[in-house]
Amino acid sequence: MRKMNYGQAINEALRNELRRDPNVFLMGEDVKYGVLGVTAGIVDEFGEERVRNTPISEEAVAGGAVGAAAAGSRPVAEIMFIDFSTIAMDQIVNQAAKMRYMFGGRITLPLTFRTMVGAGIQAAAQHSQSLEAWFTHIPGLKVVYPSTPKDALGLTIAAIRDDNPVIVLEHKLLYAMEGEVPDENEPIPIGVADVKKVGKDVTLVATGMMVHKCLNAAKQLSEEGIDVEVIDPRSLFPLDKDTIYNSIKKTHKVVLVSEEVKRGSWIGELSAMIAEEAFQDLNSPILRVAGLNTPVPFSKKLEDYFVPNEVDIIEAIKSII
Repeated sequence: MRKMNYGQAINEALRNELRRDPNVFLMGEDVKYGVLGVTAGIVDEFGEERVRNTPISEEAVAGGAVGAAAAGSRPVAEIMFIDFSTIAMDQIVNQAAKMRYMFGGRITLPLTFRTMVGAGIQAAAQHSQSLEAWFTHIPGLKVVYPSTPKDALGLTIAAIRDDNPVIVLEHKLLYAMEGEVPDENEPIPIGVADVKKVGKDVTLVATGMMVHKCLNAAKQLSEEGIDVEVIDPRSLFPLDKDTIYNSIKKTHKVVLVSEEVKRGSWIGELSAMIAEEAFQDLNSPILRVAGLNTPVPFSKKLEDYFVPNEVDIIEAIKSII
């Protein structure tokens, strides 16, 4: 094992795939220089033909990537903030997600979209959203959300090697977080959850930055004799329902935690799945801990209030224990 931070792990994954496959190339706004340093230095090794700065037009970035993938390349397109994906939705939703299906599977569309999500740096309402539910709603897209350097490395590699369009969500607060990664650069299969902590009293399912807040909450609750299991889906679609349902069979309680606005959230869909398919294993209501139903505030105090924290998670768990 070796140690690196989340941003370095993504950089390593991109370099690995550029070396491995000459059809892989990077494109995006300032991708040569690296937003928050994530892609910094890659152009020095691979040159401007394979690390391409684009105009400031997310629609052009997405459209160019879709065309390149359909023509046989394997582009990795960066949409700097997920908020800006709104400008590229026609290309992502009506083209990337549909083309393989509409052509009867006679083409592949090996396309990766990388994008930053989440609040925490006072980037305000237009640069801080968590919009994962929009993409998991669309058939034809895969969506992964790594929470650790190990997962960022393995899932980014898996996304680039996949023959379908994959959205890779990266929480901006995780880029500096350090952790151990394997010595060998290997993909982590898309659609396989990870049990970050084993427990027997209640199941916590969390994504992104919330995984770490759930682990902190679980540590605090262990001092009170409450044993929490923390599951990171890692892949929002396809979803490893078996790991989640098997945990619920053991604990009979579940709390879902996400930074998304609660209304219309991905964890709302997960809650519905659990109610339909695992209701018999529950002995308490399904609870959701999520962001407030407001735009993300700029003010630091208000932003902290908007984002779920350990106290919110602990209170939710105690309400059903």
